[in-house]
This record gives sequence, structure tokens and C-alpha cells, in this order.
Amino acid sequence: MKKAILFTIAMVLFMVSCGQSDEEKRQVSAEKKKAAMAELERKLKIAVMPTLDCFPLFLAQERGFFGAKDVDVKLYEFNAQMDCDTALVGKSVEGVVTDIKRMDRLREHDRVTTTCFTNENSHWLLIGNRRSRIKKPSQLTDKMIAMTRFSATDFLTEAVMKDVKDQTKVFRIQINDVRLRLAMILNNQLDAAWLPEPYATEARLKKNAVMADSRNIDRRLGAVAFRTDVMDNARRRKQVDAFIECYNQACDSINKYGLKHYSDILSKCYGMDSQTINALPKQQFTHITQP
Repeated sequence: MKKAILFTIAMVLFMVSCGQSDEEKRQVSAEKKKAAMAELERKLKIAVMPTLDCFPLFLAQERGFFGAKDVDVKLYEFNAQMDCDTALVGKSVEGVVTDIKRMDRLREHDRVTTTCFTNENSHWLLIGNRRSRIKKPSQLTDKMIAMTRFSATDFLTEAVMKDVKDQTKVFRIQINDVRLRLAMILNNQLDAAWLPEPYATEARLKKNAVMADSRNIDRRLGAVAFRTDVMDNARRRKQVDAFIECYNQACDSINKYGLKHYSDILSKCYGMDSQTINALPKQQFTHITQP
């Protein structure tokens, strides 16, 4: 008797759970998707790379600076600047951490206008492969150097090539992925490469030489950019203003406590080991400012 009762209860529960029609299920699913899309649309979406100039954003996200300013920020991480640009052009993000040469390219080629804020925390080191035995730019003849076309690294390559006797024999290899660039240097597949931090430090730890530093070239190349239509929207502009406050707050915190104080975030967001973290050069992070 008990078995019959339990069986009847189980059947009733099964019929109730199956009572929802396929059409009703599709409607519920569509409503959930619509709500999720609306929530995502409200967020300020920023394209970033796993480079040290983006660390203030990771810090602000991890330590709740954005939440304290009541601005909901979502970071989209890419390994190549061109992928960040694609996200900006396609309007899947409102802003991007980039360089002014890339933004010039977007304006001229893709007809995308942006408002750029100065970001002096972006810099690149030209690293020479230790097996190539090159330690200065004048030795780049017949050598392969990794960079990205129409970018800060393309501009920097031009700047250092003035010391090369036969510039036509310097082979510019377009490697957009910064992690891949480092791997190719460490695996002796390139003679030289422009690397941002922390990848320049990883290369230095493997005894590869620093040939040039973009900070010695008198140009501000880093930028945090937002599409102009974003800046023209009152709600979005309010988000951007709060975002900048949080970014600057994160810079102040890094300068006060030092990068090593945030080893947990460096390890989580960059996959850095303790050796690399301890070898990172001291850097004073500056506020981003109005264009």
C-alpha cells in the first residue's frame, strides 16, 4: 500500500514538472535572456589587456572601488590590442585601454571617433633575444622584431631604427598577442620584441637584454579611450567620471603600498609567480587626465 502511495505521489510530481509547455519554457528563457542583456547594457564595459598599465582597473575591480562609487564596470580581457579595438568598433564595449596610434588608426580607417584620456602608465621595452646577442638597436640589421602595425610599437620601431644603417633589412613581424610575443622570445623564434610589463620583466629574468625603453622617447603614447557617442550620453558620461575617480584612487593606492602589496591580485589576474612579482621594477602610477 505504501509503495502504491509513493508511486502515485511521484507520478503527480512528475506530471506537475512536465506541465509547462515548450512554448512557456521558451518564453521564460527569452525573458531571462532579455533581463540579462538589459543588466549587461547598464554596465560600463572596458576592454583591457593583461598588461601592467591596466592594473589600476583590476585593483579597483577586486577591491570594490567601483562598487563604492556606485558604478558597475565589467572588464573584458584580450591578449591583443587589435581585439580590444574590434570590441570598441563593434560597440560591445564603451571604452578601452589603448595607445594614441591605435586610436588614430580607428579614426582614419574605421571612422570611429573617440575621446582619449592621457595614460602615462603605458610603456614598452624593446627586448633582444639573448641568443641573437644583440644589445642595441643598431644591431637590428637582418633581424626580426615583433610589433603591431599602426600602433605605439610600430611608431617606436621607427624611432629606434634611426640607429640602423640599412633600415630596409629590419624585418617587422606582426605579432599582436603579447603573451605569444614573450613565448617566441623565450623560445628563440624572434630576435627582438616590444614587450609591456610584466612580460618585459619575465624576459629579463631569462637573461634577455633591454635594448630600448619607450619612456626615453618624448611622446605620451598611452591612452584610455571612450567612443564619442558614449561621452555624449549623460548617463554614460556620469559612469565615465566615476570610473576615472576609481582609476585614480587605485593609482594612489598602488603608489602608497607598492605593487608587491597586491601580490594576490597580480597572481590572480596575470598568472604571475612570486619571482616575477618581486622582480617588477618600481613604477609611479599617474592619474589619467582630461584630453
